[in-house]
Amino acid sequence: MHSAPFTDLVDVAAERLGGAVMLANDEFFAPKENLLKAARPEWREHEYTDRGKWMDGWETRRRRSPGHDWCLIRLGVRARLHGVVVDTSFFRGNYPEHCSLDACDVPGVPDPESLAASAAWVELLPRSPLEGHHANSFPVLPDRPATHLRFSIHPDGGVARLRVYGEPAPDPRLVPGTSADLAALESGGMVVACSDMFFGHRHNLILPGRSTHMGDGWETRRRRGPGHDWIVVRLAARGMIAEVEVDTDHFKGNAPASCSVEVCDIGRDAETSALVHAQWAPLLGQTLLQPDARHRFATAGSPAATHARLNIFPDGGIARLRLVGTVST
Repeated sequence: MHSAPFTDLVDVAAERLGGAVMLANDEFFAPKENLLKAARPEWREHEYTDRGKWMDGWETRRRRSPGHDWCLIRLGVRARLHGVVVDTSFFRGNYPEHCSLDACDVPGVPDPESLAASAAWVELLPRSPLEGHHANSFPVLPDRPATHLRFSIHPDGGVARLRVYGEPAPDPRLVPGTSADLAALESGGMVVACSDMFFGHRHNLILPGRSTHMGDGWETRRRRGPGHDWIVVRLAARGMIAEVEVDTDHFKGNAPASCSVEVCDIGRDAETSALVHAQWAPLLGQTLLQPDARHRFATAGSPAATHARLNIFPDGGIARLRLVGTVST
């Protein structure tokens, strides 16, 4: 089965980005926190709890009155959403018949009770049928940013995982003159293109924090012909980059031999296809890299840019890329 195109975007509800299930009206059989677990759902044939069969998901009791069950989710980053995957793996006779999704855009960190009572919820996904033991994919229209979701199941049952895919929205605090990591996913940065990501996904490159292992970075296959690999980041805001950090943490026998960085200024809203014709200016010349090391390079006097391209020679893995600079007008 082929994945929906939107699953190539960022899971903006991921726990490692700060996503959390804040509140649920019921979680009798299995806790709400399971919904956002990074690991794939698992099945334990003979395991039971004092409430019933152990299930790796969120599961409510059988409803004996009108209504439906729901939970509130705080996204890890404010984002424009493109689609969701409602995974009912291993829920065969106890999955919900339908689901729906509402979104709101609320600043700060509101408490869940006030959010449930007074947020201005907008329908994102109307009531839609679900299949059991299946990754149910639903595209949505990215017409406005969201910070929180209300996920409803009709009337009751269990869901293993919820994945919420979208494009991080620029942090509203990034006003002109602000200094920040302009590549950071949590600030609104986005990896929009790359030459290859056979071993490690491109979005790993700008995740928060240090990498946790070799699989937690961007890694290409071994290049057997001419050329080199590259990756393009749409910056969280147009700005001038003062420092580049290239971290090869955990890449010991497969770090690139060298790297370079280029920038262009084509507007954050430009289509990815426009990158082909962009005028790229050098920011960091081709520079040797060491395995399993954190490299920092000053880049004083850089032009204002909306996109940056990291080139690695000839191939290999990079754990993290940081592009620290000042937001321009």
